[in-house]
Amino acid sequence: MKVKIIRKGVLIAAIVLILIGLKQQGFNDIRNKAIRICYECIGIG
Repeated sequence: MKVKIIRKGVLIAAIVLILIGLKQQGFNDIRNKAIRICYECIGIG
């Protein structure tokens, strides 16, 4: 019983945090950083 409540709580928290990140344009920041890191790894950037 406790495990089900904890799982639901974690799921709800994850969904809320994802929505907050999307609202704050966090996806764009992460994508841009990932692109820069990949370019540096292969020697283009």
